[in-house]
Amino acid sequence: MALGYRYHSLSDILREELAARGVEEGRDALREIGNELRQAGGPGALARRLLKRLSDGHDHIVDSIRNPAEVVELRTVPGFSLVAVDAPARVRYERLRLRDRIGDPDTWEAFQEMEAAELASDDPTTQQLVATLAMADHSIENSGPMSELDALLGGLLERLQEGREG
Repeated sequence: MALGYRYHSLSDILREELAARGVEEGRDALREIGNELRQAGGPGALARRLLKRLSDGHDHIVDSIRNPAEVVELRTVPGFSLVAVDAPARVRYERLRLRDRIGDPDTWEAFQEMEAAELASDDPTTQQLVATLAMADHSIENSGPMSELDALLGGLLERLQEGREG
């Protein structure tokens, strides 16, 4: 809980749904269940499921926001700011390989195919990372070590807190 923020991930909403259905977690399963939930409940369905958890008077961080409609839903939370944290594709691939999760692509070519499916789509109920990143209030380049990201995020969170208090 950095700087008093409580952490949430829209991917956790997906993991909870997979567990409830008895489905093994993997990147493809997460993407498929996310698309299914958005098709059934609208593009902002995942964020709507999380809104109750964000209304407790505390500060929160939400990651894995992958659809513009999720941003629209989250903007109903007072003080919401969207921070885009991004890194070059090759850096993201190397990090993905290091984390070694089930279902992660094991070649650069497979990674590129996976990314193409997540970056943009004409279907409003699927992942649309490019359009989501374009809605960001702040952006952070994440190509360095974790300590650099921690420092950049910490500085931004402090400025955001000061802006609300001042």
